[in-house]
Amino acid sequence: MRYQPFGNTGLFVSELCLGTMTFGGQGELWSQIGDLQQGDAERLIGRALDAGINFIDTADVYSEGQSEIITGQALKNLNVPREEIVVASKVFGETGRGGVNERGMTRYHIMEGIKASLKRLQLDHLDVYQIHGFDPATPIEEAVRALDTLVQHGHVRYVGVSNWAAWQIMKALGIAERLGLARFESLQAYYTLAGRDLERELIPMLQSENLGLMVWSPLAGGLLSGKYTRDNQGEAGSRRLTFDFPPVDKARAFDCVDVMRRIATRHDVSVAQIALAWLLHQPAVTSVIVGAKRLDQLDDNIAATHVALSAEDLAELDAVSALPAEYPGWMFERQGAYRRQQLADAKR
Repeated sequence: MRYQPFGNTGLFVSELCLGTMTFGGQGELWSQIGDLQQGDAERLIGRALDAGINFIDTADVYSEGQSEIITGQALKNLNVPREEIVVASKVFGETGRGGVNERGMTRYHIMEGIKASLKRLQLDHLDVYQIHGFDPATPIEEAVRALDTLVQHGHVRYVGVSNWAAWQIMKALGIAERLGLARFESLQAYYTLAGRDLERELIPMLQSENLGLMVWSPLAGGLLSGKYTRDNQGEAGSRRLTFDFPPVDKARAFDCVDVMRRIATRHDVSVAQIALAWLLHQPAVTSVIVGAKRLDQLDDNIAATHVALSAEDLAELDAVSALPAEYPGWMFERQGAYRRQQLADAKR
Protein backbone atom coordinates (compact mmCIF):
# COMPACT_ATOMS: atom_id res chain seq x y z
CA MET A 1 0.00 0.00 0.00
CA ARG A 2 1.40 3.37 -1.02
CA TYR A 3 0.64 6.65 0.78
CA GLN A 4 0.06 9.98 -0.95
CA PRO A 5 0.20 13.58 0.28
CA PHE A 6 -3.31 14.93 0.80
CA GLY A 7 -3.62 18.11 -1.23
CA ASN A 8 -1.34 20.94 -0.17
CA THR A 9 -0.82 19.47 3.32
CA GLY A 10 1.63 17.23 5.16
CA LEU A 11 -1.04 14.58 5.74
CA PHE A 12 -0.53 11.22 4.01
CA VAL A 13 -3.40 8.91 3.09
CA SER A 14 -3.46 5.43 1.59
CA GLU A 15 -3.95 5.09 -2.15
CA LEU A 16 -7.13 3.14 -1.41
CA CYS A 17 -9.83 4.57 0.83
CA LEU A 18 -12.56 2.36 2.33
CA GLY A 19 -16.01 3.69 1.45
CA THR A 20 -18.90 2.93 3.78
CA MET A 21 -21.92 3.45 1.56
CA THR A 22 -22.72 -0.26 1.89
CA PHE A 23 -23.10 0.02 5.67
CA GLY A 24 -26.56 0.18 7.24
CA GLY A 25 -29.08 -0.34 4.45
CA GLN A 26 -31.55 2.07 6.00
CA GLY A 27 -33.91 3.89 3.63
CA GLU A 28 -35.20 2.91 0.21
CA LEU A 29 -32.22 4.26 -1.77
CA TRP A 30 -29.46 3.01 0.52
CA SER A 31 -30.90 -0.48 0.92
CA GLN A 32 -30.32 -0.97 -2.83
CA ILE A 33 -26.61 -0.22 -2.39
CA GLY A 34 -25.86 -2.38 0.64
CA ASP A 35 -27.15 -3.37 4.06
CA LEU A 36 -24.08 -4.53 5.98
CA GLN A 37 -24.64 -4.55 9.70
CA GLN A 38 -22.13 -4.13 12.54
CA GLY A 39 -20.35 -7.49 12.42
CA ASP A 40 -19.85 -7.59 8.65
CA ALA A 41 -18.80 -3.95 8.57
CA GLU A 42 -16.20 -4.57 11.27
CA ARG A 43 -14.76 -7.48 9.31
CA LEU A 44 -14.40 -5.26 6.24
CA ILE A 45 -12.79 -2.44 8.21
CA GLY A 46 -10.46 -4.89 9.95
CA ARG A 47 -9.35 -6.38 6.64
CA ALA A 48 -8.80 -2.91 5.17
CA LEU A 49 -6.66 -1.86 8.12
CA ASP A 50 -4.63 -5.06 7.91
CA ALA A 51 -3.92 -4.27 4.25
CA GLY A 52 -2.55 -0.83 5.16
CA ILE A 53 -5.59 1.31 4.37
CA ASN A 54 -5.59 4.26 6.78
CA PHE A 55 -8.41 6.25 5.16
CA ILE A 56 -12.19 5.80 5.66
CA ASP A 57 -14.88 7.86 3.94
CA THR A 58 -18.50 8.16 4.99
CA ALA A 59 -21.30 10.76 4.89
CA ASP A 60 -24.14 11.91 7.11
CA VAL A 61 -26.76 10.86 4.56
CA TYR A 62 -25.52 7.31 4.00
CA SER A 63 -28.25 4.99 5.29
CA GLU A 64 -29.81 8.00 7.04
CA GLY A 65 -26.90 8.25 9.49
CA GLN A 66 -26.48 4.52 10.14
CA SER A 67 -23.25 4.34 8.14
CA GLU A 68 -21.57 6.83 10.48
CA ILE A 69 -22.94 5.02 13.54
CA ILE A 70 -21.66 1.63 12.36
CA THR A 71 -18.29 3.08 11.31
CA GLY A 72 -17.74 4.82 14.63
CA GLN A 73 -18.70 1.76 16.65
CA ALA A 74 -16.44 -0.43 14.49
CA LEU A 75 -13.42 1.79 15.12
CA LYS A 76 -14.18 1.59 18.85
CA ASN A 77 -14.76 -2.17 18.89
CA LEU A 78 -11.58 -2.80 16.89
CA ASN A 79 -9.59 -0.55 19.25
CA VAL A 80 -8.19 1.47 16.35
CA PRO A 81 -5.78 4.16 17.69
CA ARG A 82 -7.19 7.55 16.64
CA GLU A 83 -3.83 8.74 15.32
CA GLU A 84 -3.61 5.77 12.94
CA ILE A 85 -6.79 6.45 10.97
CA VAL A 86 -7.93 9.31 8.75
CA VAL A 87 -11.72 9.69 8.90
CA ALA A 88 -13.64 11.71 6.33
CA SER A 89 -17.33 12.55 6.23
CA LYS A 90 -19.61 14.85 4.30
CA VAL A 91 -22.41 17.36 4.81
CA PHE A 92 -25.03 18.71 2.39
CA GLY A 93 -27.92 16.29 1.96
CA GLU A 94 -31.19 16.35 3.84
CA THR A 95 -30.94 15.10 7.41
CA GLY A 96 -33.17 15.10 10.46
CA ARG A 97 -36.91 15.24 9.87
CA GLY A 98 -36.70 17.14 6.60
CA GLY A 99 -37.06 20.67 7.93
CA VAL A 100 -36.57 23.49 5.46
CA ASN A 101 -33.04 24.24 6.76
CA GLU A 102 -31.85 20.65 7.19
CA ARG A 103 -30.01 20.59 3.89
CA GLY A 104 -27.54 22.55 1.77
CA MET A 105 -24.21 24.24 2.53
CA THR A 106 -25.48 27.00 4.81
CA ARG A 107 -23.63 27.93 7.96
CA TYR A 108 -26.72 26.75 9.83
CA HIS A 109 -26.65 23.26 8.32
CA ILE A 110 -22.85 22.84 8.41
CA MET A 111 -22.69 23.72 12.12
CA GLU A 112 -25.52 21.34 12.96
CA GLY A 113 -24.12 18.69 10.65
CA ILE A 114 -20.69 18.45 12.27
CA LYS A 115 -22.18 18.07 15.75
CA ALA A 116 -24.44 15.25 14.60
CA SER A 117 -21.69 13.46 12.63
CA LEU A 118 -19.20 13.58 15.51
CA LYS A 119 -21.83 12.18 17.86
CA ARG A 120 -22.68 9.31 15.51
CA LEU A 121 -19.00 8.53 14.87
CA GLN A 122 -18.09 8.85 18.58
CA LEU A 123 -15.17 11.13 17.66
CA ASP A 124 -14.04 14.52 18.90
CA HIS A 125 -12.89 15.65 15.44
CA LEU A 126 -12.98 14.72 11.76
CA ASP A 127 -9.79 14.66 9.73
CA VAL A 128 -11.54 15.64 6.49
CA TYR A 129 -14.97 17.30 6.23
CA GLN A 130 -16.42 17.75 2.77
CA ILE A 131 -19.37 19.59 1.27
CA HIS A 132 -21.20 16.84 -0.58
CA GLY A 133 -22.71 18.92 -3.38
CA PHE A 134 -23.23 22.45 -4.70
CA ASP A 135 -26.00 24.54 -3.18
CA PRO A 136 -27.27 27.26 -5.55
CA ALA A 137 -29.16 28.91 -2.69
CA THR A 138 -26.12 29.60 -0.48
CA PRO A 139 -23.24 32.01 -1.23
CA ILE A 140 -19.93 30.18 -1.52
CA GLU A 141 -18.37 32.60 0.96
CA GLU A 142 -20.87 31.56 3.63
CA ALA A 143 -19.84 27.91 3.27
CA VAL A 144 -16.12 28.68 3.23
CA ARG A 145 -16.40 30.83 6.38
CA ALA A 146 -18.41 28.13 8.17
CA LEU A 147 -15.86 25.43 7.36
CA ASP A 148 -13.04 27.69 8.54
CA THR A 149 -14.84 28.11 11.86
CA LEU A 150 -14.88 24.33 12.27
CA VAL A 151 -11.14 24.19 11.61
CA GLN A 152 -10.44 27.02 14.05
CA HIS A 153 -12.52 25.32 16.75
CA GLY A 154 -10.70 22.01 16.27
CA HIS A 155 -13.73 20.03 15.11
CA VAL A 156 -12.18 19.49 11.67
CA ARG A 157 -8.57 19.23 10.50
CA TYR A 158 -8.99 19.72 6.72
CA VAL A 159 -11.88 20.59 4.43
CA GLY A 160 -12.83 19.41 0.99
CA VAL A 161 -15.63 19.36 -1.52
CA SER A 162 -17.45 16.86 -3.70
CA ASN A 163 -19.26 17.13 -7.03
CA TRP A 164 -18.44 20.77 -7.77
CA ALA A 165 -17.43 22.36 -11.07
CA ALA A 166 -13.94 23.75 -11.58
CA TRP A 167 -15.12 27.39 -11.59
CA GLN A 168 -16.97 26.89 -8.31
CA ILE A 169 -13.91 25.41 -6.62
CA MET A 170 -11.67 28.19 -7.95
CA LYS A 171 -14.08 30.80 -6.62
CA ALA A 172 -13.96 29.15 -3.19
CA LEU A 173 -10.15 28.99 -3.28
CA GLY A 174 -10.01 32.66 -4.18
CA ILE A 175 -12.30 33.60 -1.28
CA ALA A 176 -10.24 31.51 1.14
CA GLU A 177 -6.98 33.09 -0.02
CA ARG A 178 -8.38 36.64 0.08
CA LEU A 179 -9.80 36.25 3.58
CA GLY A 180 -7.11 34.00 5.05
CA LEU A 181 -9.49 31.08 5.61
CA ALA A 182 -8.98 27.32 5.47
CA ARG A 183 -9.10 26.25 1.84
CA PHE A 184 -10.39 23.12 0.16
CA GLU A 185 -7.65 20.50 0.05
CA SER A 186 -9.50 17.86 -1.92
CA LEU A 187 -12.17 17.08 -4.44
CA GLN A 188 -14.18 13.88 -4.26
CA ALA A 189 -15.37 13.13 -7.78
CA TYR A 190 -16.52 10.42 -10.16
CA TYR A 191 -13.71 9.19 -12.42
CA THR A 192 -13.44 5.94 -14.38
CA LEU A 193 -12.29 4.62 -17.72
CA ALA A 194 -15.95 4.87 -18.72
CA GLY A 195 -16.27 8.46 -17.49
CA ARG A 196 -13.22 10.68 -17.94
CA ASP A 197 -15.15 13.96 -18.12
CA LEU A 198 -13.26 15.62 -15.26
CA GLU A 199 -10.09 15.56 -17.36
CA ARG A 200 -11.47 18.52 -19.35
CA GLU A 201 -11.47 21.15 -16.59
CA LEU A 202 -11.27 19.63 -13.11
CA ILE A 203 -8.00 17.71 -13.28
CA PRO A 204 -6.03 20.61 -14.79
CA MET A 205 -7.43 22.82 -12.02
CA LEU A 206 -6.54 20.28 -9.30
CA GLN A 207 -2.99 19.99 -10.57
CA SER A 208 -2.61 23.75 -10.91
CA GLU A 209 -3.83 24.43 -7.36
CA ASN A 210 -2.40 21.26 -5.72
CA LEU A 211 -5.68 19.74 -4.55
CA GLY A 212 -6.06 16.05 -3.86
CA LEU A 213 -8.49 13.85 -5.79
CA MET A 214 -10.60 11.21 -4.07
CA VAL A 215 -12.34 9.01 -6.64
CA TRP A 216 -15.83 7.71 -5.98
CA SER A 217 -17.50 4.81 -7.86
CA PRO A 218 -14.25 3.70 -9.55
CA LEU A 219 -16.07 0.72 -11.10
CA ALA A 220 -18.91 2.89 -12.46
CA GLY A 221 -21.49 1.40 -10.15
CA GLY A 222 -20.19 -2.10 -10.86
CA LEU A 223 -20.37 -1.75 -14.65
CA LEU A 224 -16.58 -2.16 -14.92
CA SER A 225 -16.41 -5.07 -12.48
CA GLY A 226 -16.36 -7.63 -15.27
CA LYS A 227 -19.66 -9.26 -14.41
CA TYR A 228 -21.60 -7.25 -17.00
CA THR A 229 -21.49 -7.71 -20.77
CA ARG A 230 -23.39 -6.25 -23.70
CA ASP A 231 -25.67 -9.29 -23.63
CA ASN A 232 -25.98 -9.51 -19.86
CA GLN A 233 -26.41 -6.13 -18.24
CA GLY A 234 -27.75 -7.35 -14.91
CA GLU A 235 -29.22 -10.36 -13.19
CA ALA A 236 -31.86 -10.53 -10.46
CA GLY A 237 -30.58 -8.70 -7.40
CA SER A 238 -28.03 -6.72 -9.39
CA ARG A 239 -27.52 -3.17 -8.15
CA ARG A 240 -27.49 -1.83 -11.71
CA LEU A 241 -31.05 -3.12 -12.28
CA THR A 242 -32.46 -1.25 -9.29
CA PHE A 243 -30.04 1.69 -9.07
CA ASP A 244 -28.60 2.49 -12.50
CA PHE A 245 -26.04 5.03 -11.33
CA PRO A 246 -23.77 6.79 -12.18
CA PRO A 247 -25.00 7.54 -15.72
CA VAL A 248 -22.72 5.89 -18.27
CA ASP A 249 -22.57 5.69 -22.05
CA LYS A 250 -22.84 1.91 -22.02
CA ALA A 251 -21.74 1.39 -25.61
CA ARG A 252 -18.44 3.18 -24.87
CA ALA A 253 -18.20 1.46 -21.47
CA PHE A 254 -18.41 -2.02 -22.98
CA ASP A 255 -15.80 -1.07 -25.56
CA CYS A 256 -13.58 -0.33 -22.55
CA VAL A 257 -14.52 -3.59 -20.86
CA ASP A 258 -13.52 -5.54 -23.98
CA VAL A 259 -10.01 -4.08 -23.79
CA MET A 260 -9.90 -4.47 -20.01
CA ARG A 261 -10.71 -8.18 -20.31
CA ARG A 262 -7.82 -8.66 -22.71
CA ILE A 263 -5.39 -6.86 -20.40
CA ALA A 264 -6.78 -8.67 -17.33
CA THR A 265 -6.06 -12.00 -19.03
CA ARG A 266 -2.55 -10.79 -19.86
CA HIS A 267 -1.90 -10.05 -16.17
CA ASP A 268 -3.98 -12.95 -14.80
CA VAL A 269 -6.11 -10.62 -12.67
CA SER A 270 -9.77 -9.59 -12.55
CA VAL A 271 -11.31 -6.96 -14.82
CA ALA A 272 -12.11 -4.87 -11.73
CA GLN A 273 -8.42 -4.79 -10.81
CA ILE A 274 -7.58 -3.33 -14.21
CA ALA A 275 -10.18 -0.57 -13.72
CA LEU A 276 -8.70 0.30 -10.33
CA ALA A 277 -5.09 -0.05 -11.44
CA TRP A 278 -5.69 2.41 -14.28
CA LEU A 279 -6.88 4.99 -11.77
CA LEU A 280 -3.92 4.30 -9.48
CA HIS A 281 -1.63 5.06 -12.44
CA GLN A 282 -3.18 8.52 -12.96
CA PRO A 283 -0.95 11.29 -11.50
CA ALA A 284 -3.88 13.44 -10.29
CA VAL A 285 -5.42 10.67 -8.18
CA THR A 286 -4.70 10.76 -4.45
CA SER A 287 -6.95 7.95 -3.23
CA VAL A 288 -9.50 5.63 -4.81
CA ILE A 289 -12.58 4.91 -2.70
CA VAL A 290 -13.51 1.24 -2.75
CA GLY A 291 -16.71 -0.13 -1.28
CA ALA A 292 -17.62 -3.77 -0.83
CA LYS A 293 -20.34 -6.06 0.46
CA ARG A 294 -18.07 -9.08 0.93
CA LEU A 295 -14.51 -9.73 2.03
CA ASP A 296 -13.59 -11.38 -1.28
CA GLN A 297 -14.67 -8.22 -3.13
CA LEU A 298 -12.52 -6.08 -0.86
CA ASP A 299 -9.57 -8.47 -1.24
CA ASP A 300 -9.85 -8.25 -5.02
CA ASN A 301 -9.90 -4.45 -4.86
CA ILE A 302 -6.87 -4.35 -2.57
CA ALA A 303 -4.98 -6.64 -4.95
CA ALA A 304 -5.22 -3.92 -7.61
CA THR A 305 -2.44 -2.05 -5.78
CA HIS A 306 -0.03 -4.74 -7.02
CA VAL A 307 -1.00 -4.52 -10.69
CA ALA A 308 1.69 -2.74 -12.70
CA LEU A 309 0.27 -1.68 -16.05
CA SER A 310 2.77 -1.40 -18.88
CA ALA A 311 3.04 1.53 -21.25
CA GLU A 312 1.33 -0.68 -23.83
CA ASP A 313 -1.54 -1.45 -21.44
CA LEU A 314 -2.04 2.21 -20.62
CA ALA A 315 -1.94 3.20 -24.28
CA GLU A 316 -4.64 0.63 -25.13
CA LEU A 317 -6.87 1.79 -22.27
CA ASP A 318 -6.36 5.47 -23.08
CA ALA A 319 -7.20 4.89 -26.75
CA VAL A 320 -10.47 3.06 -26.13
CA SER A 321 -11.64 5.45 -23.39
CA ALA A 322 -10.46 8.76 -24.86
CA LEU A 323 -12.87 11.67 -24.57
CA PRO A 324 -14.35 13.07 -27.78
CA ALA A 325 -12.73 16.32 -28.85
CA GLU A 326 -14.49 19.36 -27.39
CA TYR A 327 -14.00 23.11 -27.63
CA PRO A 328 -11.86 24.82 -26.41
CA GLY A 329 -9.71 21.74 -25.92
CA TRP A 330 -9.19 21.10 -29.60
CA MET A 331 -8.18 24.74 -30.05
CA PHE A 332 -5.63 24.47 -27.22
CA GLU A 333 -4.21 21.42 -28.97
CA ARG A 334 -3.95 23.23 -32.29
CA GLN A 335 -2.63 26.60 -31.12
CA GLY A 336 -0.29 25.35 -28.40
CA ALA A 337 1.64 22.76 -30.42
CA TYR A 338 4.59 25.04 -31.20
CA ARG A 339 5.02 26.19 -27.60
CA ARG A 340 4.76 22.63 -26.26
CA GLN A 341 7.54 21.63 -28.63
CA GLN A 342 9.66 24.53 -27.36
CA LEU A 343 9.18 23.29 -23.80
CA ALA A 344 10.06 19.75 -24.81
CA ASP A 345 13.22 20.92 -26.59
CA ALA A 346 14.26 22.97 -23.54
CA LYS A 347 14.14 19.87 -21.31
CA ARG A 348 16.50 17.83 -23.50
